[in-house]
Amino acid sequence: MTPVEEMRQQVMEELDGSVAIVVLGASGDLAKKKTFPALFNLYKNGFLPETTRIIGYARTKMDHEKFVSRVTAKISGNKETVDEFKRLLVYQSGLYDEDKSFQDLNEVICEFESGAAGGKRHRVFYMALPPSVFIPVAKGLKKNVYVENGTNRIVVEKPFGKDSKSSAALVDELRSCFTEKETFRIDHYLGKEMVKNVMMIRFANIFFSQIWNRNNIDNVQITFKEPFGTDGRGGYFDEYGIIRDVIQNHLLQVLSLIAMERPISTDAEAIHDEKVKVLKCIPPISVDDALLGQYLGDDEHPSYLEDDTIEDKGSLTPTFAAVALWIQNERWEGVPFILKAGKALNEAKVEVRIQFRNVAGLLYNNANRNELVMRVQPDEAVYIKFNNKQPGLSYQTIQTELDLTYHSRYSNLSIPDAYESLILDVLRNDHSNFVRADELEAAWKIFTPLLHKIDEKDKDVHIDSYEFGSRGPVGLDDFVKKYGYDRSNKNYSWPIQSVAHTK
Repeated sequence: MTPVEEMRQQVMEELDGSVAIVVLGASGDLAKKKTFPALFNLYKNGFLPETTRIIGYARTKMDHEKFVSRVTAKISGNKETVDEFKRLLVYQSGLYDEDKSFQDLNEVICEFESGAAGGKRHRVFYMALPPSVFIPVAKGLKKNVYVENGTNRIVVEKPFGKDSKSSAALVDELRSCFTEKETFRIDHYLGKEMVKNVMMIRFANIFFSQIWNRNNIDNVQITFKEPFGTDGRGGYFDEYGIIRDVIQNHLLQVLSLIAMERPISTDAEAIHDEKVKVLKCIPPISVDDALLGQYLGDDEHPSYLEDDTIEDKGSLTPTFAAVALWIQNERWEGVPFILKAGKALNEAKVEVRIQFRNVAGLLYNNANRNELVMRVQPDEAVYIKFNNKQPGLSYQTIQTELDLTYHSRYSNLSIPDAYESLILDVLRNDHSNFVRADELEAAWKIFTPLLHKIDEKDKDVHIDSYEFGSRGPVGLDDFVKKYGYDRSNKNYSWPIQSVAHTK
């Protein structure tokens, strides 16, 4: 049996061949752009149980045809398969805070489940909703739609609160309705191919496991770049900022996988235990270890504060942030982990860059530091920058790379969208790539003091402006250099390097 066939069988056995998937917020952009395309791909590839019903639920009143047309607008596939998928879809409109609405939803599900094998009923509730309605919806589901003779799974999208206090309150409220085992907190970065590969790189290769410590690694950078601004969503973004939107969740999850100790197994709880341990070793971020910025406008783009949806024109909400985190344990003491994220930058890119220390007693003066780079997107790749003799008569040292670029190395490559991968994990009841409650608590403790200073416009908080389409604030290079990063690229060019003799 192939690994794909094993996963299909896991789904069928876990759900007894039948499941009702309820997408709450089915009329929204997230559902249209991510949730329903992911469900279609799972159906197309045979990962949905033989008997599946997908029920869209939202406040918007619309007929069945309009609903189907909307949620399949971003779906591509052959007409026969798309038509088959459309037959799985049902729409039910209702309020998010009314028992009667949820009771009507329950009737729709029960009608489908009347023929469920063995009387067991399995329900997945996907909340593609704003956080303001998480709790009313969870309570409505628990009171009116929850089943006892089967399983219930609720999928919750970020943001999981805005600081330690609000996150703890959200966790407690949800816990009163659904157990931790029934709750799947989605951070879609944990579904990305290269992020899921981190553990394999670390623990399945002996040469990496031996050098993965402060004796050999000088610094680690985890970078997120977007080439566009808030584009009319500034009002929403201004409530959160780039730290809450990207760094506290996506990048910190990547950090925990890079830095955690080896788990005792690949069981979800074992992995979560090690992630929590390493997060608890990180003290709150100091303002002195942060570089914050907001982008300026140009001839084609308004500045951040010129976004019409932003009410506070004196906002200090950062659209760029670079923060240095310190892990106070035996493996990582003294190694800075620099997390960088920003909007309106020069490119779209997410990568992990691990820079090693200089060779002791350096024999070749022009040798650069080794680096291991994991490119999450675009164009997934793992490559190692190392020093090599320049080909030919010269004995000069040049920097080159051992390159595993996925699309060059693998044929017939099809990397699933992160949402497709994570929804499959929900169906398989695998929590490995989701966020546990104590992970949230540990993560917010690291960032809450800094975030409160920004929110309160503390005198120690400084926001540097940067040009739209640049790499970030002008002080960025000095900031990362302060933490030991050597940006030297002597004798290095990408992707092709000429070694022709020059006079």
